[in-house]
Amino acid sequence: SNQLGPIYGHTSVTAGSLLDDHHWHSVVIERQGRSINLTLDRSAQHFRTNGEFDYLDLDYEITFGGIPFSGKPSSSSRKNFKGCMESINYNGVNITDLARRKKLEPSNVGNLSFSCVEPYTVPVFFNATSYLEVPGQAGQDLFSVSFQFRTWNPNGLLLFSYFSENLGTIEIDLAESRVGVHINVTQTRMSQIDIAS
Repeated sequence: SNQLGPIYGHTSVTAGSLLDDHHWHSVVIERQGRSINLTLDRSAQHFRTNGEFDYLDLDYEITFGGIPFSGKPSSSSRKNFKGCMESINYNGVNITDLARRKKLEPSNVGNLSFSCVEPYTVPVFFNATSYLEVPGQAGQDLFSVSFQFRTWNPNGLLLFSYFSENLGTIEIDLAESRVGVHINVTQTRMSQIDIAS
């Protein structure tokens, strides 16, 4: 802000989209006075901080990946980062290497492992005649399904199930490159619900 406080000093900038794609992304933040350079995957943004001060009075600690649960209270409700970071550099010092060699003084390292295990996933390829059928669960109030898919085809059936006792069907499909959810309940006035995205 400024010495008296009436000037709003908060500055917030966002960059990128769909960064949860399990690929490495590079972030570089450089600050000189009120001038900031933010570079994400070689795409740079230049901006100036609000307020009048150009001296950044950092606290006595900087944490990467989140904050300790016993640390200072924060107005942010964000969860700690879950994933992998590499080549963490702060003012020219390789923090990652120092932490791995236990040469970071003083340091507070919380439950880190110095490896990045790839998640174990098994993709399944479907051709025009293949399918994967699993037993349903009768008498359940909750229906929850999640999956990732990729295809070059704009149309295809992704999921289908009959309700028990012939009370209807549920279908998730790809039609003209849009995902659609179709719920057909035979014993209600609103017999079909269609959701497209």
